[in-house]
Amino acid sequence: MALGVRKRYKDGEKEPTRHFSDRQEKAVAKAIGGKQTPNSGAASIKGDVLTNGGSYDSSWLIECKTKTTHSESISIKKEWFEKNKYEASEMGKALTAIVFNFGPDEENHYIIDEWLFQTLMEYLKNGNNQ
Repeated sequence: MALGVRKRYKDGEKEPTRHFSDRQEKAVAKAIGGKQTPNSGAASIKGDVLTNGGSYDSSWLIECKTKTTHSESISIKKEWFEKNKYEASEMGKALTAIVFNFGPDEENHYIIDEWLFQTLMEYLKNGNNQ
């Protein structure tokens, strides 16, 4: 930060929103073996976390959403899914998920579409979870 420039915070907020988003994105990338997208949202590469598996089927585009303070709820927006699917298709990624939590250091929850959930159920049903 430049000398004489003050860091601005919202009332009651200790760190800027980007601080919390960055922490969540790094944690998700580590958990799934992906890479955090540098400067996500502002760069030409979209999505917050990307994976490049051995095949098209294992390539993910993940969008992360976090709360800056602890909360009992979060609003899920349809536009998040539409944008994520569009960007995934533009980047040649087969799979998408939205990851959210209820505040800093809270557990992450992954939202996937019905097709992927059914695929996961079938995979587990066939005993492939060992």
